[in-house]
Amino acid sequence: MSSSSSWRSLLLRIGDKCPEYGGSVDFKEHIDTCYNVLLREWENSKDDIFELLLQCAEQLPHKAPFYGVLVGLINLENENFAKQVVDITHSRFQDALYSGNCNRIRILLRFLTVLMCSNVVQPDSLVGIFEILLSSAATTIDDDNGNPSWQSRADFYVTCILSSLPWGVAELIEQVPEEFERVMVGVQSYLSIRSHSPEMGSKVFELEEDEALERKDFLEDLWDRIQVLSSNGWKAESVPRPHLSFESQLVAGSSHGLSPISCPELPAISSSRSAIAFEKEKYEAMLKYPQRLHRLNIFPSSKAEIMQPIDRFVVEEYLLDVLLFFNGSRKECASFMVSLPVPFRYEYLMAETIFSQLLLLPRAPFKPLYYTLVIIDLCKALPGAFPSVVIGAVHALFDRIADMDMECRTRLILWFSHHLSNFQHVWPWGEWAYVKDLPIWAPQRVFVQEVLEREIRLSYWDKIKQSVENAPELEELLPPKDGPNFKYSSNDGGENTGHALSSEFSSMVRARKSVQQLISWLEESIIPPHGHRFAIEVVIQTLLDIGSKSFTHLITVLERYGQIIAKLCPDHDSQVLLIEEVSSYWKSSSQMIATTIDRMMGYRLISNLAIVTWVFSPSNVNYFHLSDRPWEILRNTINKTYNRITDLRSEILSLEKSVSSAEEATIKAQKELEAAEAKLELVDGQPVPAENLGRLKRLRGYASKAKDEETSLRESLEAKEALFARALEENKALFLSLYKNLGDVLKERLPPVSAEGKLPNLKAAHVESVAMDTEEPPAMDVDQDNGKTSSQKNGERITNGYNIGEREQWCLTTLGYVKTFSRQYATEIWPHIEMLEAEVFVEDAHPLFKKAAYVGLCRRS
Repeated sequence: MSSSSSWRSLLLRIGDKCPEYGGSVDFKEHIDTCYNVLLREWENSKDDIFELLLQCAEQLPHKAPFYGVLVGLINLENENFAKQVVDITHSRFQDALYSGNCNRIRILLRFLTVLMCSNVVQPDSLVGIFEILLSSAATTIDDDNGNPSWQSRADFYVTCILSSLPWGVAELIEQVPEEFERVMVGVQSYLSIRSHSPEMGSKVFELEEDEALERKDFLEDLWDRIQVLSSNGWKAESVPRPHLSFESQLVAGSSHGLSPISCPELPAISSSRSAIAFEKEKYEAMLKYPQRLHRLNIFPSSKAEIMQPIDRFVVEEYLLDVLLFFNGSRKECASFMVSLPVPFRYEYLMAETIFSQLLLLPRAPFKPLYYTLVIIDLCKALPGAFPSVVIGAVHALFDRIADMDMECRTRLILWFSHHLSNFQHVWPWGEWAYVKDLPIWAPQRVFVQEVLEREIRLSYWDKIKQSVENAPELEELLPPKDGPNFKYSSNDGGENTGHALSSEFSSMVRARKSVQQLISWLEESIIPPHGHRFAIEVVIQTLLDIGSKSFTHLITVLERYGQIIAKLCPDHDSQVLLIEEVSSYWKSSSQMIATTIDRMMGYRLISNLAIVTWVFSPSNVNYFHLSDRPWEILRNTINKTYNRITDLRSEILSLEKSVSSAEEATIKAQKELEAAEAKLELVDGQPVPAENLGRLKRLRGYASKAKDEETSLRESLEAKEALFARALEENKALFLSLYKNLGDVLKERLPPVSAEGKLPNLKAAHVESVAMDTEEPPAMDVDQDNGKTSSQKNGERITNGYNIGEREQWCLTTLGYVKTFSRQYATEIWPHIEMLEAEVFVEDAHPLFKKAAYVGLCRRS
């Protein structure tokens, strides 16, 4: 190993049980070894050491105390180096405050705290930073001088102060006790005047409103943990304190002061600001300063590791930091997660923290695939411990699935099916076989059904059937194995006009007839005698059958014959018929219905409004509580509309920069041309060029070309802006249609509000199952044994252990998705909130519908 790689490796792996340190876990030995190597390489690599040390302190913050001691030891030899570390850290901290980089603010404040412990930073100047942050927080929530809609920023500042204390509170109390006490009094004062944040819309499990209001929010909970830490003599086992081993040396160093910081100004409050404007600004502030963790207590206390409240918080911080900085490096992430510098086991807490991030609302920090891969690698890194913990977590979450937020339920289904696909689809399904006897609307049964369906997407039907052979009852929950449902299949034993025309059309397609020839044939031979609807049925069924072999075949058909589909289905109603034919053809495959509709929308063969209309047809509405199929299609539709807007916004930004550059190029070329022309002199009335005529001609060409390029770019920009304006209108119409339809179907089925104004309790006991209307054929084949084994017990109706009726479950599921869509797309919905208030959330809208939407949007009901 070269000397350069040696010191780099030692710096990176300090505090780890690794080959670089001979597998030792003696922190003092690690620091001595690393420090001595750094001294040896100092003259040749001083700048590199400086940069890597700062990078490690910021990106491996769970090892910040070790880096703090290294800086403290270097400070004894080179005060200027340590001062540079302090100044750069302070500068980056100040920049992070102004940019609102929450992770950087929190981590750099922690690093300044550990530098204080190693006598590099003066304690009173660190307290000064705490007090400035605290003052900003108190001012923010002041009605007269601040802007209370930005309380999330104020809460974040106070959280940063409290979360840094475990790393240096003992030193602060010892060295500046009065100043520290002033900070604690200030925090307590702030907590007494801030508004409690119940976070109703961000809980994984549904809570009753009273319970949510009584439960402590994140900041109140952290303050309680700090109080317990205080009563325990400020000792946190989870925080290494390596500076104590070097105390006699470090005390000889010179500590450095920190300049005062400044917090960014708050947005001014308009005197005419409406309640909606206040709530919109509050939502924007919450997006900028989000809560990092919504703690998920999965395991009972008898199973989880016993640790002090503050130790749980610190380990959660460590785990979240590793997840943050090793996103994209899954193996390194797992390696660091299993080797945190703590003296106790934490596998259960590790699982709870990862699942809390996977299910974090309103959105997870990273793509779900990242957490899937990390869990897989942790199972491999800790084969004797972690797999059983994951199994326990899944069982615990499954037991509470009926109370789980609908979005979290969907994420859990997607994760679990993917996880199983990486472990040969092995699972003790026998333990869940009882769900077959639950009503078809019971959340646990629907969960198992959806997991199996998603597994088939990742594998194949026979493989998944084999995986549940120890629970043969669950085979009935598998989707049908049959493939396409072609109306004109030659295997059905019959021939009619449709068969003949489909066969003729298929022959023409395979003979590579031109699109125009096919359109002419339709207009002459099918539409006049049989009608438009029949033509749609024949053409769409036949084209889908031709493209059914693979996704590539489907794309080829849509690209080659999309003009025919567009000609047949130019309006809203005909596009709804088109989607019905897609649903009919692929009725046994949710995946292919969703994929085909998604591609057709991408090629603009169907509009998002047509998809919404189809989803809210009775045949789909009646299965809202039984399948994710309609909801998946709605999600895809909204995502595609949103992505189109995002792409256009990005393209417009790029074009604006290009136009600006082209404009500068035009001005420059014109100036060069004018300068050359000005040098023409008149002699005896004749122009005599002072410049070469050839150059003048070239300059005119350059100027003309630059002007043409600028004009072309401006035209492109105008075209994109027109498309963008159209996309925004489409988005507005989409959300209006979505919420109107949701409001209408819920109004038909939700129980009325009582005469006293009390909202109905959909989870109340003694409910009766009311059969859903099925006037039209269902969109999918499902078991119709709606609780056929229900029985009476002590006068109460029990349906196989699940006592919520079908109508009530339909309402609960649909309201759950109202909240989900409102939360997922809140950023796009807020600009249209006045329109929705005027047209959807009107006085006669059901209060439970409005409440679900408002909770998702973080509005007060």
